[in-house]
Amino acid sequence: MTRATLVDVLGPALDHGYAVAGFVCLGWEDARAYATAAERECAPVILQVGPGARGHMPLPIWARMLGTLADQASVPVVIHLDHSKDISECESAIQLGFTSVMFDGSDLALDENIERTRQVVQMAHRAGVSCEGEIGYVGYDNGAASLGTQVHEATQFAHNTGVDAMAISIGNVHLQQSQKAVIDYDRLSKIQSKTPVPLVLHGGSGIAHQDRIKLASTSNVCKFNMGTELRQVFGQSLRKTLAQSPNEFDRIKILHTTEAPLCAEAQKIIRELGPVKK
Repeated sequence: MTRATLVDVLGPALDHGYAVAGFVCLGWEDARAYATAAERECAPVILQVGPGARGHMPLPIWARMLGTLADQASVPVVIHLDHSKDISECESAIQLGFTSVMFDGSDLALDENIERTRQVVQMAHRAGVSCEGEIGYVGYDNGAASLGTQVHEATQFAHNTGVDAMAISIGNVHLQQSQKAVIDYDRLSKIQSKTPVPLVLHGGSGIAHQDRIKLASTSNVCKFNMGTELRQVFGQSLRKTLAQSPNEFDRIKILHTTEAPLCAEAQKIIRELGPVKK
């Protein structure tokens, strides 16, 4: 199937009461595992590359690698640039074949966030690419504190930027290693009553399973960013392999052992968010 945009996969999710997983990719093995999981579940998937991964491996390589997985997949695959604060980087990603970009102006003043995000939206739409923006600030576990999304700001942001998806802060936190996020359902209800834009929750790993199910099936939250709990699976699998095979030195063999556990965990997440096999 051809590469998909956020509009392609989040529109049906919004209409039919489910959400799509945005899996944070750090290398070939996990990206391939997530694509395989989506195919096994007959579900769309978003493969996304954050700043850390881009710092480790150049953007053109990510574009070719994720593009290869998307072009070979039998399900819709979105290739997404996550958390970019640089308009020129968003432009490069679009030129390289990414089908979705996120401009993150969440640490800017509202007017500046709107203006810069709008520039990226217009640039993306001219190329047939989707754009995600963020309003409010999603903090980090044991790091910068969150700033909850204000309803009036979310309304202005959605209307004045034209974003295809809007990341909000309603108790979700990046990099939580346990499911301790306290979701502000009242704030969410007020936000979605003012705008029909599909909503995104970063820090999905910190959201309890029952909350994910409820949010995916009953709200406008259509995309969950999933990273930390999958990193934990990768680390546990890798440590197990090294402990069981202390004389193994082949990098490919060692890393390959992480794919099956990652795929299985990704399948659980996809099923939890709601798309069903047809």
